[in-house]
Amino acid sequence: MSTEDHHDEEDMQVLNEDDAAEEIINEDGDLVMDSDEDIFLQNDSIAYFDEPKDSLFTIAQHPVQPSIVAVGGSAGQEDDAPGAGWVIDTSSAPSKPVLPASFASNPAAQPEEGFPLQSVYNLDGHTDSINSLCFTFPKGEVLVSGGLDGRIRAWTVEANPGSPIKVSPLGETQEVEEVNWIAPCPSPENPNTVAFGANDGSVWVYTIDPSDPSNPFQIVQSYFLHTASCTAGAWSPDGQMLVTVSEESSLYVWDVWGAAAAKGLVGDNGMSIIAMTGEDQRFEVEGGLYSVAVDPKGTFIAAGGAGGAIKIVSMPRLSGAAAGGKGGKSGADSAGGQILASLHAQSDGVESLSIVLASTTPPTLLLAAGSVDGSICVFDATRQFAVRRNIVGAHEEHSVVKVEFIKDSWTLTSCGMDGVVRRWDLRGTTTAGTTAADSGLIKEWKGHRGDGEGGGILGFVQGQTGERIITAGDDGVSLVFEA
Repeated sequence: MSTEDHHDEEDMQVLNEDDAAEEIINEDGDLVMDSDEDIFLQNDSIAYFDEPKDSLFTIAQHPVQPSIVAVGGSAGQEDDAPGAGWVIDTSSAPSKPVLPASFASNPAAQPEEGFPLQSVYNLDGHTDSINSLCFTFPKGEVLVSGGLDGRIRAWTVEANPGSPIKVSPLGETQEVEEVNWIAPCPSPENPNTVAFGANDGSVWVYTIDPSDPSNPFQIVQSYFLHTASCTAGAWSPDGQMLVTVSEESSLYVWDVWGAAAAKGLVGDNGMSIIAMTGEDQRFEVEGGLYSVAVDPKGTFIAAGGAGGAIKIVSMPRLSGAAAGGKGGKSGADSAGGQILASLHAQSDGVESLSIVLASTTPPTLLLAAGSVDGSICVFDATRQFAVRRNIVGAHEEHSVVKVEFIKDSWTLTSCGMDGVVRRWDLRGTTTAGTTAADSGLIKEWKGHRGDGEGGGILGFVQGQTGERIITAGDDGVSLVFEA
């Protein structure tokens, strides 16, 4: 018999026929899992959308009809899987009834599934993942998507109360290899305008004409001063200026509509009002900048980056600014650009920033920062950016992906790679707490897989009031939670 035949015979005799039905006794007394045993996974959602087959990277909410939401991501696990997106209407999701006391004592008695949502429209045409979405201001007439394929695609949206939603393809354009982010311009004088930043550092501003399918994209401006990937952007509250940051630690404030130029406030490069780079050691953030926000009063910029660094920079001040306005430089005008503070209360990258003018007398200006180290730090801008609340482990050891204040309130919503949405009350003066409850935790919602196993939450929307929170999950599911 050959050696090869000998091994084949041994392999065939690994399991003895008499042993096939042998019962294995656990002599150590450990319990053997019963396959019929129920495993309860907490799901606090009132509705779900599970049509996507892979991660959802981005989510956007209609500015007039908040029940209308768009989500986007990858269509599948394959390397060449195209990007995909969906428009859903969450208004059909019924509110969760108050559960009887017996349910509280027996969680397994709760309904296993919420209300299933269906796609109103599928967003096709991208050849790689959709990683950014927005509805244009002020009426949400256009839905815009950006992808890792460098494409910008647009759809017209008709959303009238009492009528079915109508979504129609409008067109596409491509100027770059990858789109990193898209932000709608809030200027009422310049409707249906968006800005986006790319992996090559370029920044683009388009106005989209929903009435002209033959040529809907009109380039307003394009900027090329960043020398590395443009990682984030934010408009000033009036939509006159655009702030962008890059992973090479630069920050620019762009004079998109010429209001600063009319007052003689544009810098030597002829394009930006403020130009700050890592060459200035006071501004340098080793590892780059990855998040940016402008306060509701338009007085300062917060730029967050690697290592927990946050730079606070004064915004330009344009008295009576109007797009295309003329007139000389006023005594109240200022080019801004002063470094007001350098904050460093967290140990890892600042991925998300949110600023609110909370209702007090006088009003309190709060800045919240979410970090990769799992913490949320809240600074009081009215007290020289003193730390008001440092929530260490807000999402345990998992990254905080997004923080967002409910408008004009002390209430902050956050999500993380732990797959949990949490809401915080930031009133009071506690600077730190040993537990989430000590730090102002009001409520939390679970339902995504989380725990760093591809089930984190990569974004959420909550409207103006925060009554409903809708998520985009890395597990390919969008959930609707009710406050």
